[in-house]
Amino acid sequence: MAIITLTSDWGLKDHYIGVVKGAILNKMPSVNIIDITHNIASFEIEQAAFVIRNCYRYYPKGTVHILAINTEESEIHPHTVIENEGQFFIGTDNGIFSMIFDKKPDKIFELTIPQESDFYTFSTRDRFVKAAVHLASGKKVEDLGTKKDDLLQKILLHPVIDNNLLKGHIIHIDNYQNLITNIKKTLFDEVGKERNFGIFFRTYEIKKISQSYLDVPIGEILALFGSNEHLEIAINQGNASGLLGLNTKDPIRIEFFD
Repeated sequence: MAIITLTSDWGLKDHYIGVVKGAILNKMPSVNIIDITHNIASFEIEQAAFVIRNCYRYYPKGTVHILAINTEESEIHPHTVIENEGQFFIGTDNGIFSMIFDKKPDKIFELTIPQESDFYTFSTRDRFVKAAVHLASGKKVEDLGTKKDDLLQKILLHPVIDNNLLKGHIIHIDNYQNLITNIKKTLFDEVGKERNFGIFFRTYEIKKISQSYLDVPIGEILALFGSNEHLEIAINQGNASGLLGLNTKDPIRIEFFD
């Protein structure tokens, strides 16, 4: 069965999700529509890229992903369709794609198919749906537009290594208010070399990596590597972001001791 996924910043109270799903089903009644999330913060393409980056690999080849975040088109930010590793991604080239993939995707095309409305505020309904159904039907991505050589690059800040110091920052806050950093386990192991360490943020320090949230008593702070291999700061059955006063882009540092 063909699969089309939806990721947006629409929330759940308005008509947008229902309209887009209806438009898809009207063109392709047998398709399986998957909601990845509609709770991306408004216009936050970094948050959307993090979500898509961490889940698209679990979908089968042929899946079409509609990225409905900040979709207004311009000469600088054209509507774009990508084929990568057998899957398809439709959205606006505003930097979001460069944050999803580690390398240049297999195929990049600027969408040139006409939209199905004279209004330009609902591109997902009026253009992306048309492209998604085309791809979900097994038709060629080349039919949708003109080839592009590059994507707009939005540079994510990477952790900085300074001798025995590893500097990073918070890149995502999940629904439990766990604080997900840009420090991955491979880098932590490479720099740390099994040495003692301290994880510092605000006035707090953590001296060990937990294996699960239940490794500490309820209400205590912990650090662990989540299933996506990113270092998390959390509170067992608590809301780390709110209680610790930390938000995305706030710094975190790890000091290793010989």
